[in-house]
Amino acid sequence: MKNNVVLTIAILLGVLAAVGGRAISAQDKYTLKVPGGLAFSEFRGYEDWKLISMSRNDSVVATTLGNQIMIDAYKAGFPVNGKPVPDGAKMAKIHWSPKPNEFFKEATVPDKLVNVDFMVKDSKRFADSGGWGYAVFDYDAGSGTFKPGTTAGTPPQGNDAKCGFACHTAAKARDYVFTDYSER
Repeated sequence: MKNNVVLTIAILLGVLAAVGGRAISAQDKYTLKVPGGLAFSEFRGYEDWKLISMSRNDSVVATTLGNQIMIDAYKAGFPVNGKPVPDGAKMAKIHWSPKPNEFFKEATVPDKLVNVDFMVKDSKRFADSGGWGYAVFDYDAGSGTFKPGTTAGTPPQGNDAKCGFACHTAAKARDYVFTDYSER
């Protein structure tokens, strides 16, 4: 009987340590920051933002989400209305590796999380990058943690708050935003 109690306590302590470790690693992402000051914590709650659109290529399946300020800009006619996106607008693009749907092989669905890209409009803070700050955080499935993206990542990216500016200049006429708001 005594051995069973000791074994039960040891198992419970092991489970609590594992669960506690996962909780701590989930919280760690909010301490991450890319050079130039853009922090993961600035996007707290992004998982619940509204869908702007989705995309895919041979490497990733992605969804682009927006906070309410960004969604309101789209609903007001952005980018066709020619107005810039207001300060405070934020977007998150979540990338997963693709896989076929288990029940409908012709459909591609998300598999493993690859990374999360962020954009925030702050025309004063990021005046030298079109008013936008950028960040990419790569996900390590083995440890369940994020880290700032680097030129060694897939795709290779800089890891400062201007990392997306060079690519986004192709959309300068649209206030540096590639993604259209998909019809509902």
